[in-house]
Amino acid sequence: MSNYPNLFTPIKIGNLEIKNRIALEPMLVGVAELNGDAGEKLIAYYGERAKGGTGLIQTEVTRISDWTGATSPLQLSVTHDHCIEGLKKLSDECHKYDSKVFVQLHHTGRQTYQLVVTAWKLCDVLAGTPIGPAWWKAFFTMTKYFDYFENPLMHNFYFPVVSASNIPTGIGSSPVKTQKTRALTKWEIGKIEDEFAEGARRCKDGGIDGVILHASHGYLLQQFLSPYTNQRTDEYGGSIQNRCRIIKNIIDKIRVKCGPDYPIIVRLTVDEYYRMYGYDMGLVLDEGVQIAKELESYGIAAIDISSGTYDTMNSWLEPTTYELGWRKGNAAAVKKAVSIPVIAANLIRTPEQAEAQLAEGTQDMIGLGRPLIADPYWASKAEAGHPEDIQRCICCLYCIESMMDGAMKNKSLQCALNPRACNETKYSLELEKVGNDRPVAVIGGGPAGLMAAKTLALRGFKVTLFEKEEYLGGQFELAARPPKKEKLRWATEDLMVACQKAGVEFKLGAPASVEAVKALAPVAIIDATGGAAVKPKITGYDLPNVCTVTEILKGEVKLSGKNVVVVGSGMSGLETAEFIAEAGNKVTVVEMAEEIAPGTWQQHLDDILPKLKAKGTEFITGYKLVEMKENAAIIEDAKVSGRRKAISCDNIVLALGVKANGLSDEIKTIAPTTSIGDAAQTGRVANAIHTAYKAALEVK
Repeated sequence: MSNYPNLFTPIKIGNLEIKNRIALEPMLVGVAELNGDAGEKLIAYYGERAKGGTGLIQTEVTRISDWTGATSPLQLSVTHDHCIEGLKKLSDECHKYDSKVFVQLHHTGRQTYQLVVTAWKLCDVLAGTPIGPAWWKAFFTMTKYFDYFENPLMHNFYFPVVSASNIPTGIGSSPVKTQKTRALTKWEIGKIEDEFAEGARRCKDGGIDGVILHASHGYLLQQFLSPYTNQRTDEYGGSIQNRCRIIKNIIDKIRVKCGPDYPIIVRLTVDEYYRMYGYDMGLVLDEGVQIAKELESYGIAAIDISSGTYDTMNSWLEPTTYELGWRKGNAAAVKKAVSIPVIAANLIRTPEQAEAQLAEGTQDMIGLGRPLIADPYWASKAEAGHPEDIQRCICCLYCIESMMDGAMKNKSLQCALNPRACNETKYSLELEKVGNDRPVAVIGGGPAGLMAAKTLALRGFKVTLFEKEEYLGGQFELAARPPKKEKLRWATEDLMVACQKAGVEFKLGAPASVEAVKALAPVAIIDATGGAAVKPKITGYDLPNVCTVTEILKGEVKLSGKNVVVVGSGMSGLETAEFIAEAGNKVTVVEMAEEIAPGTWQQHLDDILPKLKAKGTEFITGYKLVEMKENAAIIEDAKVSGRRKAISCDNIVLALGVKANGLSDEIKTIAPTTSIGDAAQTGRVANAIHTAYKAALEVK
């Protein structure tokens, strides 16, 4: 009997039986072909999640309009009949594993780039002409200069984005700002309704089991539902029934094209959470529940509950500090009000949590987005009774950051912990086993060392991992110590379990000496020694009141009731500042750049800056550290030499980056050596994991 009886009980969605209660939530990953077709890469991505036991596969945002609704060059599309062949291959692949597959039909509305809308109009016009393929190549050449083309001055030359009303984006964490926005005419609304229906017809012709209407995360259908973005005075605005009219018309038109029994799900934001960002506007839960009931009356097969918009991204794509299941009350409120199945992604990460939420009646199906990117075999591992084998998503947001960065650069989303995500056709699940029990030394037990050790052991090598500390995790273990960062520890915990099962031998508290490494007679050495916090020799660097973030997080320096200056506002500096503030200290953060944490993904700042400000943290930008004293930090205007001021303080904490550690030349002569992670180039955990995986595959 399963450890999770509710999770692995079948459920009906319309006339379809889904084999379990696990649904892949849609998330744009960017693996479609340039023309929007489902090609080999997309089929491999979704097929692996079906193979991994997921009962319901829901695709990424799928374009229904080339004219006004494009969001990404590598987005799946149902705008032309040529897409049907790819959809058929996709459905056949998922059906091989007894999974059902729904396509999420999507229109961006105002939530896209004017550049993309303008380019796609030309793409659509030229698609069937000889110049079409040449234009695609030219477009991708142009997107290399995306920052230039997205200069606000260039917006005057682009077509505006469209919405229910002319309310532009531009608040909160939205990466899509300052877009010219215009309201759709009624004729255009009718055309978009028809495009949704035609897209559904193509899905059915391609063997797709059903469709999802994307009325969430701030896209067009939600723009009609929200009283903030819909200020129309015609039959599409005002009352709930009027704001839902576009969805009702789409459903009616799909029924005409696909028949009365073709299953339709609506993915619905029931709370936009603008209040989290200090705004009193938008949809809130009470009205969201009323909308859910209205949609049920249209005969939909199920409802998939979410929240937020791209303006309020942390309410639906949470950073690591958020509590598991924090918004499950939204799904529970809808479930009480409707009789159709309720699917929801409520920051669910473990089978135990999923089973509990099903048992308590929060929802009928478990929606997993990022967890199935991190581990496509989440479902099969849970069903087999081995949840410890799941590589848990740590909510680091690298997936969305890489997707947004890569969308205009012909690159797919990447997962920090799973190098195979969106690379299934590049990296085979079945590793080439050439080790023949030959010894390999991995030196360093951070994420890079653990990933390399695991991969090498699975390839048949006899792996010994040396770690000078008494614990595994390296710098990433320290990153998990600031407030509410505990999920980060999952990365190394799960890799450690995988290493143990693969037969890796750990030597903790054991620096890798020349003698110890020689004794192994390794055929290869992996240098995963990581990096150490930089302590530049600025005047006063050796004073007893000066330390690095590493010394703070290790507990080697403990501060309480002090005035502390933290120099450097990258995420390590900000998180350490929060750690220090939590201990009852008054903190001032100094940053040489003109803004705090330049280049940091906005969601992280939206998460941490309000917390720091609430603790009285002060921020000084545009100044560099030039001298340290026992009672002050001396800083100088970064633009005006000699303009200095002193900040009175008891302690100074340096967050000025990391430098590589590296192995001695003597150790490197023992066997061919490859440096990975911070030992090769300082970076984030994604760099550590990906370089480790690649290096482990190259050992012969």
